[in-house]
Order: sequence, then C-alpha cells, then structure tokens
Amino acid sequence: MTNTENTQKSATDVVLIGAGIMSATLGIMLKELQPDLTIEIFERLDVMAAESSDAMNNAGTGHSAFCELNYTPQLQDGSVDISKAIKIAEQFEVSKEFWSFLIESQIIKSPKSFIYPVPHMSFVWGESNVSYLKKRYEALVKHHFFKDMQYSDDAAKLKSWIPLVMEGRDPNEKVSANRMDLGTDVNFGALTNSLFNYLKQQPGVSLHLQHEVRDLTRAKDQNWGVRVKDLATGAKRKLNAKFVFVGAGGGALHLLQKSDIPESKGFGGFPVSGQWLVCHNPQVIDQHQAKVYGKASVGSPPMSVPHLDTRMINGKRALLFGPYAGFSTRFLKQGSLLDLFTSIKPSNIFPMMKAGIDNIPLTKYLISQVTQSEDDRLAALRDYFPNAKKEDWDLDIAGQRVQVIKKDPKRGGVLEFGTEVVTAADGSIAALLGASPGASTSVSIMIQLIERCFKAQAQTPEWKEKLKHMIPSYGQSLSKNTELAVQTRERTSKVLDLV
Repeated sequence: MTNTENTQKSATDVVLIGAGIMSATLGIMLKELQPDLTIEIFERLDVMAAESSDAMNNAGTGHSAFCELNYTPQLQDGSVDISKAIKIAEQFEVSKEFWSFLIESQIIKSPKSFIYPVPHMSFVWGESNVSYLKKRYEALVKHHFFKDMQYSDDAAKLKSWIPLVMEGRDPNEKVSANRMDLGTDVNFGALTNSLFNYLKQQPGVSLHLQHEVRDLTRAKDQNWGVRVKDLATGAKRKLNAKFVFVGAGGGALHLLQKSDIPESKGFGGFPVSGQWLVCHNPQVIDQHQAKVYGKASVGSPPMSVPHLDTRMINGKRALLFGPYAGFSTRFLKQGSLLDLFTSIKPSNIFPMMKAGIDNIPLTKYLISQVTQSEDDRLAALRDYFPNAKKEDWDLDIAGQRVQVIKKDPKRGGVLEFGTEVVTAADGSIAALLGASPGASTSVSIMIQLIERCFKAQAQTPEWKEKLKHMIPSYGQSLSKNTELAVQTRERTSKVLDLV
C-alpha cells in the first residue's frame, strides 16, 4: 500500500470484511442501490477469492437441488421431503437473475467467464437406494422447477449418459439415475474476481489486500470502530463505519465474537476440511460431462457428499472426485491451528459440548476419513468410476468449512449444516456463518441481509425499483408462480448462454 492510501479518511459508510463471493455480491448491490455510498473492503490474503470462493476450494458449484440427495431426505413413512430442494432451487434461480443483470449491464462482459451448462445427475446402486431415487424423482417432477427431470434404471440408457460410471460395473447390480440438463457449473472464484475488479473502479470504493481486520468495537456515535493492520507494512488504521459486513468465511466467527453484540452469544463453529482427487488424464476427462452426486455416508457432513464432478476452471474442463472430509482445528485454509480453541467462549461452551455429544457419528466418520489410505480413496472413487486407475489422479486440498453450532432451547446446542446470517438489532453489523449451499444462494442471502440491515431504505420506492431492476422477480415467489418461473428461466438461460 502507498502512503497516500495509508492516510485515507478514517470514516466510511460500509466496511466489507473478506474478498469472497458474499462481500462481492453485497458490494455490487449496495453500490447499485445507493451510488454515493463509500465502501472499504479488507482481505487478509494477497489475492481475492482465495478461500471458500476459489474453484478448487468450493465443495459444490451451481447448487440448485437437482442432484444433491441430502436436500431431499426420506422420511420415516417412506415419503421424500422436497421442501428444502424447492427453496434452494428458487434461490439459485434468483442468483441467475442477478448474474443476468450483471451481463446485461456490462458489469461482467461474458457469461462464459464464470458459468457453463453441465448436466446434474444423481446416481445410486442397491435396491433400497434405487427405490428411494425413484420416489424422489416422482415427488420432484410434479413441481415446475423439476418438470424436465429424467429418470432411468436402464443400464444402456445410463451408459449413454455417464459412460465412465457404467463401464466395468456388475451388470446384475441394480442402479438408477436422475438427470437435469439445465444444470450448471459456476466458477465462483472467477465470478468474485470479476465483481471486485468492477467494484474497485467505482468512485468511493477501496479494496485493500493483505489487510487484516483485528478488532470491532462500538464507537460513541453507535457506529463501528474497525481496527485494521496492513500485513505488508505493519501499518495500523482505525475506521469509523456506519455498517460492517463480516463475510470472512471461517474467520467470521472470531470477528463476530469481537463485536460483542448480544446476538453473537452462543454461536460456535465446527471445522471440516476436505480433499479432492483431481484427474490429469485428458482422455478420461473428455469422456465425462456431468456432475454425478451419490448418497452421503452415515454421519457425514453435506460438503462431503461424494460426486464425480465436471468443472470448467480457467477455461479448461476438469474432472474431480470427492471431497473426502477431514478434520482440522483451522477455521480457514490459511488459518491457525488454534482457531477452534480460541473460538470457545463462556457463552458457547455448553452448546458446543452438547452438539459434540449429539454428533458422535460425525466425529467417527471424520476420524475414518482422516485415516484413509491412498487405496481407500481409490476404492471410494471406483464406486463411481469402476475402471479408475490410480496413476490418472492426484490428491489436492479442498477448502475449509466451519459448520454452525448454536444454542437450542430444547437440546442445548445443535450443529447446523447451512448458512446463518447474524445481525445486530439495529442492523449496523451482520456476519455470515456456515457453509453449503453458500455461494450458490449468495444473492438471496444478500437480499435478506439488505432487507434486515437497511430496512428503511429497502422500503422506499427508489430501492424497491432498483432491486426489481437487478432481480425482476423481486417480491414474488418463483416456487409458487409457474408462469413467472418458466419466463424467468427462459430469459436467464438465454442471457447466460446456457441454451
């Protein structure tokens, strides 16, 4: 940083902590809603989107509930609950609306810089799983979001869809699959970089890399005192901010605790790490064109749902399998081994202990994953790709996730697999905790945050009109309005070059 930047004014309207997809989305939205806002963005690393938003760190891309079986649990009576799938599918449609606005507004030049059409599939084997998948299909296909879903238990048909998955498989084994051709692959790292590259060119916006926010305190004027250290020079700054968003991924919990707002009490975090097997054989990569998700192991977290995953990374097709879950006490991929321990406070120790006791199967599962051998990982891959060869795959580190632990009046404490927005009563600060489906639903999450934290402004005709310009379905339900949903999909698919 230059001396000029070190002597910038110490007051700003908005501080965004963390240069990931959440901060990027919120920054663009706020600048569109109120162009004269001053925004300061701080990222502790020397690059943007290097933690959760990076293509290799993100456990799932384009989550739209087409293929993720953990969003459609089977109930005790044998029926399949599709309510969560409908909610996530709707949120992803809203994301596509906003991304279409970015393309139409020339904020992003080309949709091919971050989004590609890739079929989404669920694949299972064994009689009970095949029965479940058919029930899932029959339940989902009745809703307009999933009306184009296909189902097959015919081996020849499946081989035409997913040859790598079917070749070398026992012909007597019962298998089935769902398929949605409307699926996508989204490179959230590329998207995040594009948004910040645009945002930092706007008047009143400053992006600071290698800057770590060290403390958050209430100022006398009820704004926020934000203490920042330049990790390159050692220089320190203190800003006065009217609004603070803590979008620092795994680092968000510690900063939320530093804010000392009453709403932060009782929250804890449980870190889950991950690894990928990455294919480096072009002939194998070219034979697979789908995201194929299976059933998660008992006790496993959602981020470890196994999938054989086609992705577009830096313009090239890639093939990944995993992620294999693991355990680390770090809250960030480039964090400290002390992160978990320093997050334990008097207000959250009981919820964390209670959640730990209630999730012993998860602990056992993570231990088994950590102790896996190379042959164990290859055996898991061969469940999805029977003819896989060890020499075609390399092990790579995936991202770090921190699952939310919070107080529960009945159970004392619960471990939640999802995202949680924690806001102060006056809306002056908000923090995003948790993981999946995360990035894919970032637009809906940020709209909800704006409605909470900028309540008065969001009710004005000016802001409502601008929100509707960015998200044409704003204020309406895509899940309940079939005609609107169909029109919206047709428009966004065209703008995003998905057809």
